[in-house]
Amino acid sequence: MKKYFYIGLAGLALFEISKVYFIMPMPGSQQIESLGLAYFLNGNRWIFRGVFLLTVAAGAGGAFRSGKRWPAVTVAAMALAIVWAFNFPMMADTMFKQPRDPTYKARAENKVDEDSVVLGLEVGGQAKAYPIRFLVYHHQVRDTVGGQPVIVTYCSVCRTGRVFEPVVAGRPEKFRLVGMDHFNAMFEDATTGSWWRQESGEAVAGPLTGARLPQLAFTQSTLKKWFEMHPGALVLQPDDASTANYDPEGKYERGKSRGELTRTDSASWNDKSWVVGIEVGSISKAYDWNRLKRERVINDRVGETPVVLVLAADQASFSAFRRPAAAEFSLAGDGLAGGGRTFDLAGQDLADSSRRLEKIQAYQEFWHSWRTFHPGSLRDQ
Repeated sequence: MKKYFYIGLAGLALFEISKVYFIMPMPGSQQIESLGLAYFLNGNRWIFRGVFLLTVAAGAGGAFRSGKRWPAVTVAAMALAIVWAFNFPMMADTMFKQPRDPTYKARAENKVDEDSVVLGLEVGGQAKAYPIRFLVYHHQVRDTVGGQPVIVTYCSVCRTGRVFEPVVAGRPEKFRLVGMDHFNAMFEDATTGSWWRQESGEAVAGPLTGARLPQLAFTQSTLKKWFEMHPGALVLQPDDASTANYDPEGKYERGKSRGELTRTDSASWNDKSWVVGIEVGSISKAYDWNRLKRERVINDRVGETPVVLVLAADQASFSAFRRPAAAEFSLAGDGLAGGGRTFDLAGQDLADSSRRLEKIQAYQEFWHSWRTFHPGSLRDQ
């Protein structure tokens, strides 16, 4: 019967490895369609564990009655080490933690370098900025802006920033980072255990599959540019418990990361090349970041909709707008000129505060991510 002891331990160890393998960036795991299997293993983990532990118990007597007990002790220790490793240090929400006590400061007290790239959010007259150099570690920051609960998210492997309203079926919800699928971060809601894709806010596994979190508009810019547009903005400050995990020099946001998963390809249209993606109705389109850096203003049409993209002189702050049909825009300082009018990077008419261009949400993203999650996307030439 002692063989059952070893079979049970081997099965338990392989199960714990598999449960993590399919939802973490391990060799080959993110290139296969394994989401359903990963969710099944996670949802039934206690059943699998129970079966393997019963098998271990059935053979334990024979394994320890034999003359030499050290093989049984050694194998049991190895299996327990694997169980511990794949349930604690290798879990996504253990590796990447949310800030314990988020603090925000106005410009006069701010400690964050103003050259930092941020996700800027304005709701109900209040503006806040979330530095990417913090978000790449935290993955999510829960907050309230202008009385609106928000969850600011970022996936460094896809280079995707997104902001959502953390409300599911009309009720506030909490999320934990559970892993990733096709290199994009996934969150698990506390109520139903459904898994939600960070890039789209869509539930992709579990009882709520197909549901979507309401998405909120944001701007990606340098902190300096955000202050120019919103002088009274508050800025997320570093979390004291997380400083050792931050990117203090902002290498990632500047495309200088050397990590295989987070590096940048300076050429165009490679997996790790940067694009700016926009969606207008059911049509999506990706624009080469290198082209945007060269030209700084791109006039285009997405389907039947005229659009314009603009990149500020800092080579980091950008926006997209719906373009009045007859207007062709050009640079005007650090903003836009077209149709006889001038606008700043926020789309505000500089001569008439009552006029504003209609903003289109634009996302900076790795090309491999945009084409994966927008399979029918057009791309600029």
